[in-house]
Amino acid sequence: MQKIRRLIESSKYSIHDLSRSQAGKKGEFFRLNMPFELGIDYACRSYMKGRRSKKILILEAKRYRYQAALSDISGCDVRTHSGSFERAVRQVRNWLVSEGRIRADGAGKIVGAYADFQQWYYDRLLAAGFSPADIQDYPTSELLRGMKTWMSKGKPI
Repeated sequence: MQKIRRLIESSKYSIHDLSRSQAGKKGEFFRLNMPFELGIDYACRSYMKGRRSKKILILEAKRYRYQAALSDISGCDVRTHSGSFERAVRQVRNWLVSEGRIRADGAGKIVGAYADFQQWYYDRLLAAGFSPADIQDYPTSELLRGMKTWMSKGKPI
């Protein structure tokens, strides 16, 4: 919790995808991590000195679906991606460019680089003795190390 709080407090931009907050099947609990973190982030922007200019992007799969559970976020920047990671990448890229006034590659190039990384990393893990099931279940910290290695090696294909 403290790590999440530190990340939120130190970030100028925040992105929250609420599309995975829903239960997948009957009897399954819905996930509240993202709405909870969004609430902390919103409070940080509202109450923490020096964070009033913090920008928050909220992603959702379907337009207005969030209002059934989070009606109090009306007026926030909520964009939809229809469950498509390619569209989510485009939404995030375009938001960062418009809000952050930064330059970025096109969404197609970003998605292509991600596909290149995924293939490179998958092949590397298979060669290291991981099974496909192992690869599906590796920790995020390991994935991030893999991304850093891929970048440091010049993004090999």
